[in-house]
Amino acid sequence: MGAIEVTTVSKHYGTCQALDRISLDIQRGEIYGLIGPDGAGKTTLFRILVTLLLPDSGSARIEGLDVVKDFMAIRQRIGYMPGRFSLYQDLTVAENLDFFATMFGTTVAENYGNIEEIYAQIEPFRDRRAGKLSGGMKQKLALCCALVHRPSVLFLDEPTTGVDAVSRKDFWNMLYRIRESGVTILVSTPYMDEASLCDRISLLQKGRIIETGTPAAIVAQYPHRLFGVSGKPAYPLLKFLRRTPGLLRCFSFGSEHHVAVTPGTIQPEELTAKLQAAGFHDVVVREIEPNIEDCFMELAKEERQES
Repeated sequence: MGAIEVTTVSKHYGTCQALDRISLDIQRGEIYGLIGPDGAGKTTLFRILVTLLLPDSGSARIEGLDVVKDFMAIRQRIGYMPGRFSLYQDLTVAENLDFFATMFGTTVAENYGNIEEIYAQIEPFRDRRAGKLSGGMKQKLALCCALVHRPSVLFLDEPTTGVDAVSRKDFWNMLYRIRESGVTILVSTPYMDEASLCDRISLLQKGRIIETGTPAAIVAQYPHRLFGVSGKPAYPLLKFLRRTPGLLRCFSFGSEHHVAVTPGTIQPEELTAKLQAAGFHDVVVREIEPNIEDCFMELAKEERQES
């Protein structure tokens, strides 16, 4: 029996289909990622799994308990950190933590060992109101409140959104240490680079799962050769690449454009010469390995073509 089992769950909001027959099987002790852009259905699925929302069809179980019939028992076993900071901003750090411990019939002292490593970083600010904390400190406080009752399954809905890069890295290091204690972690994120930090992932697009597997396995399935192309001026270069025959797809990734080509066709030096002849300068074309975002863009395009 898995820690989280979801079977063909669907959910509509009026005429909008938020989830379309979603199925998941998440094992105990995994860090499992739901990866997708805003509007993909991640938060709707989370709210169903933490018993805040009823599915229209399908079923879901948390450690064998049905999310509809056994919702009270599930709430005692899980920790939930919603995407939006939802603690009491007028209460202090210590007061928020005491409140959540009391809600679960326990105390901070009784479970201090479960949160000590995280709480130690914000304890110097225990008398500061939660609304006055920085983004990274709010993140740590919310995680402490979700863990204070020793849950066996932890739900984190976009926990690093709006947090600086250093705090994001620290947060994931904390998740690895939490996982070592046997806690199953389901985390959603719009950041494709965080996908590689999970044990397994599902890619969501418009309420549907378009791929599931380990990050390495998903990347290994990428079917094209990939070039990283840079040059000046950058935006006209992007438009030129998208009009160039023989290039399958082109997307902008920071200072580079990722260009997919069929294996055995155009070579980097040929593309370089073509771009220079078109008047672009400082042109660099290099072969690169695909990442999760490249795979997502490819799979999403295939999904649109099939639907």
